[in-house]
Amino acid sequence: MPTPFDPEEVLRLPLMAYLSSSAADGAPRIAPVWFVWEEGVLWMLSDTASSSAARISRDPRVSVEIVDYDNAAGRLRHLGLRGRATVEPMDPARFRRLLTRYLGPAPDWNAWFIDRIARIDDPDGRMIRLAPESVFTNDVSYFRTGPDLATQPGKDPE
Repeated sequence: MPTPFDPEEVLRLPLMAYLSSSAADGAPRIAPVWFVWEEGVLWMLSDTASSSAARISRDPRVSVEIVDYDNAAGRLRHLGLRGRATVEPMDPARFRRLLTRYLGPAPDWNAWFIDRIARIDDPDGRMIRLAPESVFTNDVSYFRTGPDLATQPGKDPE
């Protein structure tokens, strides 16, 4: 039985998301992605050569799964987002916010990584946009303790 929680509790964390899309033959494909959640929209990194962007351009139906798991704390929360994604031009300011979320303040960024991998001003840069049509949450943080000690909505397990 699903135990809901506020999805913002997971969306505010710098976790890996898994983007699922469909190949031309209908086979599922999954890609790990960094993301930023802003005003009800999930934004993920991409570029013009990305296979995820090509699949979404062909078939925009996607799902995104995010899991907040801490074995020692007994926390296991699953968030699923479904809908139709679009591939949008790069937004350098949003990209900087996304990088800050995962890498910390800009002065701490690894110059090699920024210059070669996460190029903010890359003309081929794109962002995948998902305004979810449905959201699913399930908190099964009681997997260590049993349901009597399950987390309370809005409260992290200790």
